[in-house]
Amino acid sequence: MDDGGGDGPGTRVTGEPGRDTSSATSRVAKRDADVVRDALGVGIAVGLSGFAFGVTSAGAGLTLLQTCALSLLVFTGASQFALVGALAAGGNPYTAAAGAFFLGVRNAFYGLRLSQLLALPRAVRPFAAHWVIDETTAVTLPQPTRRAARIGFTVTGLTLYVLWNLTTLVGALGAEALGDTDAWGLDAASPAVFLALLAPMLKSTTERVTAALAVLLALGLLPVLPAGLPVLLSALAAPVVLFVTGRRKIATTVVTQGEERRR
Repeated sequence: MDDGGGDGPGTRVTGEPGRDTSSATSRVAKRDADVVRDALGVGIAVGLSGFAFGVTSAGAGLTLLQTCALSLLVFTGASQFALVGALAAGGNPYTAAAGAFFLGVRNAFYGLRLSQLLALPRAVRPFAAHWVIDETTAVTLPQPTRRAARIGFTVTGLTLYVLWNLTTLVGALGAEALGDTDAWGLDAASPAVFLALLAPMLKSTTERVTAALAVLLALGLLPVLPAGLPVLLSALAAPVVLFVTGRRKIATTVVTQGEERRR
């Protein structure tokens, strides 16, 4: 009887699974490390932009408490910049809040997808929902496994939330030391960071055309409408582009079917 101590089948059978398990563990560890690296990169890069928000918010007349509360409780950069940008331009607070709200609605649609992918316990979901933003979605969705998706979401969300709020505080405090923020040209920080956050999301031709039309609408309406309203009305770009795209697809389909029938 073979006791498994030699080079017989027993040794090879017990040895191969061990090597396979070790290899699989190494692959998982490497994949986790890659996800953490990517998540930290996104969290740190975007989190530092909180400084610009803090300065812009203080320059718009918000107090230190109000500025920090926005980052702590709203925590969606585009909406925050839209709000303080409209207020800085002298817009109505309710109109500014409405524009910020509509920009933030997209996060609800992100949440529908992420809730299925992450499958978090019910008790955790209300807290995780606060971190459903562009950056966490961008890192989470490409992950091949649920484990990797959860790591990407958690690391990105935690890093970004902590850094964004810390740099918001520093920016708001720094604005007081800088004095008149308009003299430093920091009024350009809001649109610059907003565009930086938006640009990576425009991947298809339809998205780029929609964004370009929205910009043209906003710029065209800016001189004739109160601050805040041009941003709201620029949202009309989406249904216009979708309508035109839909008509073009229908026309292409009709032409294609006609050619097939003639053949």
